[in-house]
Amino acid sequence: MADNDLRGNSWIVPPSRYIQGRPAAYLIQRPRSVYLTMRDGCNIAADIYLPGGDDKGTHWPTILIQTPYYRRFAVDPAAKDVEPSPNVAKYRDAFVPRGYAVVIVDVRGTGASFGTRDSFRSPRERDDAHEIADWIIAQPWSNGALGATGISYLGAASDFLASTSHRAVKAIAPLFAVWDTYLDNYYPGGILLTSLADVYERLMLGLDQDQRDILKQFSYYSDPNFRGPQPVDDDADGSECKAAVAEHAGNFRMPDFMRALAFRNEPLLDYQGLSSSSISPSSYSAGTRDDVAVYSVSGWMDGAGYANGAISRFLTLPNRNKYLLLGPWDHGARINSSRWRAGETPEFDIFAEIVRFFDEHLMGIDTGLRNEKPVHYFTVHEERWRAADTWPPFRSSTRFFLSEGGELSEAAGPSAADGYDVDFEIGTGNFTRYERIAAIDSREYYTDWNGRDRAMLNYTSPPLALNAEITGNCTASLWVSSNATDFALHVYISEIFPDGQAHYVTEGLLRALHRRPSDPPANYQTPCVFRSCARADAQSMPVDRPELLRFSLLPVSWTFLAGSRIRLSISGADADHCERILGEDPLRLRFLRGGADASFVELPLRFL
Repeated sequence: MADNDLRGNSWIVPPSRYIQGRPAAYLIQRPRSVYLTMRDGCNIAADIYLPGGDDKGTHWPTILIQTPYYRRFAVDPAAKDVEPSPNVAKYRDAFVPRGYAVVIVDVRGTGASFGTRDSFRSPRERDDAHEIADWIIAQPWSNGALGATGISYLGAASDFLASTSHRAVKAIAPLFAVWDTYLDNYYPGGILLTSLADVYERLMLGLDQDQRDILKQFSYYSDPNFRGPQPVDDDADGSECKAAVAEHAGNFRMPDFMRALAFRNEPLLDYQGLSSSSISPSSYSAGTRDDVAVYSVSGWMDGAGYANGAISRFLTLPNRNKYLLLGPWDHGARINSSRWRAGETPEFDIFAEIVRFFDEHLMGIDTGLRNEKPVHYFTVHEERWRAADTWPPFRSSTRFFLSEGGELSEAAGPSAADGYDVDFEIGTGNFTRYERIAAIDSREYYTDWNGRDRAMLNYTSPPLALNAEITGNCTASLWVSSNATDFALHVYISEIFPDGQAHYVTEGLLRALHRRPSDPPANYQTPCVFRSCARADAQSMPVDRPELLRFSLLPVSWTFLAGSRIRLSISGADADHCERILGEDPLRLRFLRGGADASFVELPLRFL
């Protein structure tokens, strides 16, 4: 089946139909490239694309793209038909032909830009964004209206721009972008993602220091015709570009930086007092004016929590015009991750919807977008789109209790306990939600999941009498005791078909040290169980005394078919992706069930 926008009739005017009425009207010409000088003298490289190349008497609304992944590569002059902008061409091609100027910059410390990066998504980049916006609206081709968008880092950069309160910013579309870097990306549940740190480090070494032997390992950047970052027009011999790349040797190192952020929002002495708060868009959200339109987009397999970030942005910002789109996609929607997909490439055209959004809120066209529901989401296995007024779209839920004989039951039952010895070698393989956010070219998702739960502690429901949809965040409430003062819990939900095959649905994880819940702060509103992951709230586990560990799983919309069963699987490690919590070995866990301290999982479920 497909993920195209005609499945489910949830749009009045589907994006695919809208874009048919907005065909390309302007040719894309070679950009003009210049250095923009920032307040501290740092030169930032920028490409300027104008519709049809016209800069004589025509005024355009502008889309700003800020990237650390090269605005443009220099290409072997002998090569033919090589795309020099593999990371950003999609934005150029969507907007320039439809009457938008597009400005693409290498953020400081990257590409042909000078300077160094003191952290991932440095606050200095936010200051740069305001100055770049000033430069754009002062140009003779600008009509004074500014928007921003982008996937992942680029999407968070659009949040940074809006948070500067710049008067020209009218609309942003953060796509597959974090809201809180610690919670949504680095430390889900307070547990470090190790593969993200190590693989991303190699990528940024290759880009920032123009190490082409490293870049060949990454599909986006493996073209042998690439020759490093493209110099700006006035740098004819490339000497300034080389000088800029030389400065990048002072950039921060990702593994060291990530491991230093063990406690959320804690200032780091080795990084000039920066913290996970400093690099998180949510921390600056109060600066986003409420008249800025915001479109948040994510997917059910979007890394370790990007969908949570998109939902929190939607719920947190009080803006009058805000939208949320959640599809069956991985990070960046390169892949339709559904097991029932028609093909791996998504049929849904995200940029058709984003063009419509900017047409409405930046260009001032009446597109009918304001008549649509603000929330659209895709239900996997039913393979259809739904629309809603808010998130979560419904409030009904069902509790399934851990019961005797490895069953999930709707009744708590008598008091008892089940023991589990943790196998620290357990992993979830290489076809998971985590590979793509580390810039690995993943194209399958959990196709090898069946049988991985054999070494886990499992509880399985009776067959369902009716089809049942879960939409939102499942919540695990587990009474646990242990011989250790700290450990990790990994919890998975699967659909078990009548033939016994297991299909991964979603997961959640929590470090016991961070089990203390709290009210979510004003800048991170969420339907999830919130925990600060701050040092002040950290609590060691009492040895051999049960404590309640209550935490949310990653959001999903999934329909279980009648005759299938729901399985809850519990482990204490994911050796393939997560840092091991040091402590007792063997690690013995004991889960209470039944009675007053009944462990259960709560599913946002409605029967169809």
